[in-house]
Amino acid sequence: MPHVKITGLLLLIVAAFLLYFGFNQADSAVEKISETLTGKYSDETMSYLIGGVVAACIGLYLVIKRK
Repeated sequence: MPHVKITGLLLLIVAAFLLYFGFNQADSAVEKISETLTGKYSDETMSYLIGGVVAACIGLYLVIKRK
């Protein structure tokens, strides 16, 4: 398996962890109160979610990409 595919798989695993923590944090009571008052998630939660999506996109591209 080429190194690019392995890197893509590792990025997909990292993305899964980031999205998992981001969604768990978004579901917390403190975050729900903060979202209700401000209308948006905290910067940390958004960092997890955006980082997870970016890592998933790059990882998927690397896994699917042909030479």
